[in-house]
Amino acid sequence: MLTHRQLFLNHLAQTSDEPLMLEIIKADGVELTDVNGKKYIDLISGISVSNVGHRHPQVVEAIKKQLDQYMHLMVYGEFIQTPQTELAKTLCDHLPRNLNSCYFVNSGAEAIEGAIKLAKRFTGRTEIIAFKNAYHGSTHGALSIMGNEYFKNAFRPLLPGISFLEFNNKSDLKNITEKTSCVVAEVIQGEAGAIVPEKDFLKALHQRCNETGALLISDEIQTGFGRTGTLFAFEQHAFIPDILVLAKGMGGGMPLGTFISSKEIMHCLTNNPVLGHITTFGGHPVCCAASLATLKIISEMNLKTAIEEKEMLIRERLVHRKIKNISGKGLLLAVEFENAGENKRIIKKCIENGVLTDWFLFAENKMRIAPPLIISHDCIINATELILKSIDETINN
Repeated sequence: MLTHRQLFLNHLAQTSDEPLMLEIIKADGVELTDVNGKKYIDLISGISVSNVGHRHPQVVEAIKKQLDQYMHLMVYGEFIQTPQTELAKTLCDHLPRNLNSCYFVNSGAEAIEGAIKLAKRFTGRTEIIAFKNAYHGSTHGALSIMGNEYFKNAFRPLLPGISFLEFNNKSDLKNITEKTSCVVAEVIQGEAGAIVPEKDFLKALHQRCNETGALLISDEIQTGFGRTGTLFAFEQHAFIPDILVLAKGMGGGMPLGTFISSKEIMHCLTNNPVLGHITTFGGHPVCCAASLATLKIISEMNLKTAIEEKEMLIRERLVHRKIKNISGKGLLLAVEFENAGENKRIIKKCIENGVLTDWFLFAENKMRIAPPLIISHDCIINATELILKSIDETINN
């Protein structure tokens, strides 16, 4: 009989020549266990997904409870489904008044696609502006606004009418005009290596969008649900987006995304044409139940204090002559090394030593530190000791 490793290689489409090939059979909290019984501290949370940890008891209970009621019933938006309505109400209760209407989808890329369609439909404009080194997903529309040519060129032609600005460059904002339908911006540029906006940059971006009538789409797919110390990262930057995009940490480990706007803006999807956006599985009731439990867990955390303390502990402990800088905010951090080769060797050694981390798509010389928000101080101390050990072992070999 073929092993699961062989089945993986034979029958699952591969997207790289060197997949990690870890065979995980159990995950709890911040710990993963492989088929050989080896344990790993998870410092990437499935790429900012498992914000409340793996298999949080309240999330598991919410899933089980919903399974006893019903699963899929009908395409999104046709039936009144309690998990959807309760989640939408709870999300909107945590958001400014203009963000009061949710459209649920299955993933971050889908949410970006819906948000772009919504902006074009509402404004009647076609130009889209994004930022260099931005990542918003890999579907065709999301790929079109990716700010990195290496990952795009093989799939052209992509969407027309797209321009790119420099993140943190206020002078570039003049390129937003009355022809612009929307500007899509991450609050923190994730795959660029956790690049934090400079003071008032996002506020100035929002002001320029208001002046020109362009809609500002805030991509909080990685930063949302507490990762930076507030429920949503835009709360720290003195602006309110026209459309908010969420996913990843939203589902507590289940697939779920949403784009959120005002009732006025969202209403344009109901006519000319009717069913202006459609999804079969978006807002799946089991996923929404898991998300509602996740939101409750995060809302009950003392986010600001807890995340700030954990960020500070990581920064204080990760001091080494090989570490050039640590960028990011909260529990979305990037540890910078001399070059990509050195970083990847250190990451490989970290995994050997029981710490799961990885690199960033557009910053291959940076190591990702994005653990579940529930990670304890003791676990951070253990993980950082193992990272420092891995650095020493790498440079001494």
